[in-house]
Amino acid sequence: MRIDRRATLALMAATLPTVKVAHGQAAPWPNRPIRMVIPWPPGQATDLAGRVIAQRLTEKLGQPVVAENRAGAGGTIGTDAVAKSAPDGYTLLAGSSGPFTIAPLLQRLPYDTTRDFAPIAMWGVSPYLLVVRPDFPANTIQEFIALLKARPGHYTFGSSGRAATAHLIIEAFNARAGVDALHVPFAGSAPSMTALIGGQINYSIETLAATFPLVRQGALKALGISLKDGSTLAPDIQPFARVPGFEGFDAGAWVGLVARAGTPTAIAERLALEVEQGMADPTVRSRFESIFVEPVPRGPAAFATYLAEQRDLFQGIIARQNIRLD
Repeated sequence: MRIDRRATLALMAATLPTVKVAHGQAAPWPNRPIRMVIPWPPGQATDLAGRVIAQRLTEKLGQPVVAENRAGAGGTIGTDAVAKSAPDGYTLLAGSSGPFTIAPLLQRLPYDTTRDFAPIAMWGVSPYLLVVRPDFPANTIQEFIALLKARPGHYTFGSSGRAATAHLIIEAFNARAGVDALHVPFAGSAPSMTALIGGQINYSIETLAATFPLVRQGALKALGISLKDGSTLAPDIQPFARVPGFEGFDAGAWVGLVARAGTPTAIAERLALEVEQGMADPTVRSRFESIFVEPVPRGPAAFATYLAEQRDLFQGIIARQNIRLD
């Protein structure tokens, strides 16, 4: 009888509390606390998601998985700390789009994400909503595009900062739509949303966390969502990908578990399995949904493929729009 890989790994996790690593390691892994570096301040989406997974791993691995915030430089300081750690499974990274996918495309960094890291398991993705004021004279993506095309250069859009994920996604949307609009960068999503509500800009495409509460309150109107298949968190909002000309459009801000390249395969597989099983737990999924992160679990191979696709997507946007950091 053929037993699939997932069943085999599940059996291993259930029967073996520790992983014995080759190359003469004196004690099985884990035999001491594990550090999960979160390269953002407390309360940010990656921090909240990382702490959910850290708690799950603590329960399943029999050792504390301690979340450590090492914020700064757009997430690159904490990410670099993991890049320079030992590949022994005791230092992990709560990875995210900004410092892992986008920053390396815009600046020289002391780490190489394709060389220095091993993708372990993707947790989910933060969808982005196209939002306007309630009195904006369009109720669909198609109507919105028609208005912008009719008056090139007249409309303005806000983002959480130049070359931020939101800015790049808006530029990708504008390019697909064939519209010409003026970018107004802000120092974060909150001031951008305040300016939109106040009528200082005409539209934005921002995270579900930043926009959806305002949509629920009636302060903003949502016209579309950036994920190809939509989102269970906002099921009534049309995906961009269902609009002619936007086929295959799929962009968001991912979060996931990353380790140092060279981490022993047995450790990486154990971590991936525990995350996979955790993401199937209704309690874990509910906690992700509460912070507006769509649970989209991917194992190591699928995660690596997704990272390559996202890198190509954003690299293309940056090149086409000639986006540079100030």
